[in-house]
Amino acid sequence: MRSMLVRFFAVGPKLTRAFGVVVSTVLLACFCAGSCVYAQQGKPDLVLRGTVTYADRQTYLELPFTVGPDVTRVAVELSYTEHDKHTNIDLGVFDSERFRGWSGGNKNYFTISETDATPSYLPGVIVPGQWKLILGVPNIEEGVSSNYEAKIYLSHRADLLETSTFSQKPLRDGAAWYRGDLHMHNAHSDGSCLSQSGVKVPCPLYKTVEAAVARKLDFIAITDHNTISQYNDMRELQPYFDHLLLMPGREITTFQGHANVFGTTAFIDFRLTSPHVPHINDLLQQVQDLHGLISINHPGSPSGAACMGCGWTVPDTDYSRVNAIEAINGGSLDGPRSGIPFWQDKLNKGYRLTGVGGSDNHDADYPPQTRSAVGHPTTVVYAQNLSEVEILKAIRAGHVFIDLEGTADRTLEFSAHAGANTASMGDDISSPAGQAVHFTLRMLALQNAHPEIIRDGELTTLVEAAPAQTKEEVRSFDYPSDGKRHWLRVNVRSADGTLLVAGNPIYLNF
Repeated sequence: MRSMLVRFFAVGPKLTRAFGVVVSTVLLACFCAGSCVYAQQGKPDLVLRGTVTYADRQTYLELPFTVGPDVTRVAVELSYTEHDKHTNIDLGVFDSERFRGWSGGNKNYFTISETDATPSYLPGVIVPGQWKLILGVPNIEEGVSSNYEAKIYLSHRADLLETSTFSQKPLRDGAAWYRGDLHMHNAHSDGSCLSQSGVKVPCPLYKTVEAAVARKLDFIAITDHNTISQYNDMRELQPYFDHLLLMPGREITTFQGHANVFGTTAFIDFRLTSPHVPHINDLLQQVQDLHGLISINHPGSPSGAACMGCGWTVPDTDYSRVNAIEAINGGSLDGPRSGIPFWQDKLNKGYRLTGVGGSDNHDADYPPQTRSAVGHPTTVVYAQNLSEVEILKAIRAGHVFIDLEGTADRTLEFSAHAGANTASMGDDISSPAGQAVHFTLRMLALQNAHPEIIRDGELTTLVEAAPAQTKEEVRSFDYPSDGKRHWLRVNVRSADGTLLVAGNPIYLNF
């Protein structure tokens, strides 16, 4: 048996040396036109290139590479030539201590982290040291030479997410209103549903995902209590549910309050008031260091023996480090436990916090339009595409409204113009005293409902409150600026006063 000659090429200005060979850190084009998975965003940390021939047929080839002590995720993308000549190269990997997976010829991309891994691979601690990419060559014809390329991506705990955790490209391109549910539970915490025999059991995650598809949602976040075990199931489900973006979350559940964190799969120590996390701002610093988005959940709920920590009672919270408030929770909606008063109080204190909604679903079998059914309420986000990065970016920016009944088409748009300046929900607009700010609101699929303008937490008569007569209705008003700081947002209510849609503020002079 002849050992394979592996050729490594240095391409570009930045080079890394490992095991005595030069490894490129520059993204290279795929050899396998039409057969590669979508490439990772950004540049690979290592690129291993080589050639296999007939002499390598039915052998296993080891390609060593180094994983540093601070690496938290390893991803590999393999491509090779001569597919049309019956060449096949299989793929697997060992870490420095053990076998981590084998996908053979059924995948040309995999990722492994402590919390999740591509099916065929084992999640677990990323052990530093020498890893070995394993290439099996079940077939290559005599006289054929196949060039392969393995791009290796090494991620670190505090790296910025570039697209989505569980998908390598946006699920849908183009700016649009995308509808989702940001708060749901399943078998990985306290979610339950009826088994085939009618027994209440921990509810498997796929039931929640199927319910979200049935509700015509575009994205969901799974937010089990403190745990991060759900991420491996989500990675398995995402390729099949390729119209529904699955975003990792978790509900940080403490004795003094609950909060969802999105945008990271890393462990966040939730043991508030213990020596591990003595102060809320220590917890918020963890989230900030991981570039996560944190949203305080159901802050208007009571807190006590019946539901420890359900209301937000954490003293000395630095709200400048908080990104959002769950203004509408599926269990309370616009009732006496609504989060809206808490949210608006913080807005009046100068914090620009995005109001979001979440069903807090604990049973995927709840029928639509019942409290806490999946997608009831829905958080509707104006994002540049359907990817985790863009959804979270839009939430941070406040480009959001909440559809309390989780419909598929109700839409609220709210904008402001002052001189050459324009703003939409979540934006700030500067306006000196005496200048008229022109506001416009557009309501879609809200016939027989009426709008109301809330300024600094108080109901105003700034806009005509008559019910909408058509499917698309536009109304406007002029607001004379006093040059001071204010915020204005829109509610839309039914004839009986039920809140249907809650919009985020436009900020004046913040």
